[in-house]
Amino acid sequence: MKITKKVNGDEVVLAIEGRLDTSTAPELESALGEVAPATKKLTLDFENLEYVSSAGLRVLLTAQKTMNAHNGKMVVKKANEVVRDVFDVTGFSSFITLE
Repeated sequence: MKITKKVNGDEVVLAIEGRLDTSTAPELESALGEVAPATKKLTLDFENLEYVSSAGLRVLLTAQKTMNAHNGKMVVKKANEVVRDVFDVTGFSSFITLE
């Protein structure tokens, strides 16, 4: 997995490339831990994300809770059909903003 970070004022964009699974989830968790509490808008660009597992979903849930606790907003952009289906089946699409 590759994570690219872009900062634009009070918005942080993390572009995630590859697979978000048990072996890569800690890397995303670390990156989110550095930016989530300090930003007002967190955008996760999933255009090049191929797969997300339950470990990845746990990291996203924690990030969403952190953003909510700090009155921030988290948005997932450009998720492919496979990732969107996982969000729909697990109910994540009901509390994570998908664009």
